[in-house]
Amino acid sequence: QVQVVESGGDLVQAGGSLRLSCAASGSIGSIDAMEWYRQAPGMQRELVAQITNYDQTYYADSMKGRITISRDSAKNTVYLQMNFLKPEDTAIYYCGAQLNYGAIVLGRGTQVTVAS
Repeated sequence: QVQVVESGGDLVQAGGSLRLSCAASGSIGSIDAMEWYRQAPGMQRELVAQITNYDQTYYADSMKGRITISRDSAKNTVYLQMNFLKPEDTAIYYCGAQLNYGAIVLGRGTQVTVAS
């Protein structure tokens, strides 16, 4: 089994920055990629970034240029650096572990609120 726990969400002013962290534990060897999703009230969950075991990255157009996903394999931790935050970035941000048999394990999420 794999577990992921997010941290780092906070209330920030528009234009500010935050770094989210996601610590993975359990069967780390079954993880193919780590992902960050977000879900705003009344909206569908959206994939915003992904990093594979080969360090290939994907960014959603909605945040491209303002976010960077990275990982520290020694700590089994993935980060999402977010800059120039906008009020529309307000959402619950979830970390996801994409497993090698197709399942995705999500954490409980961390709240990011951007004040205008």
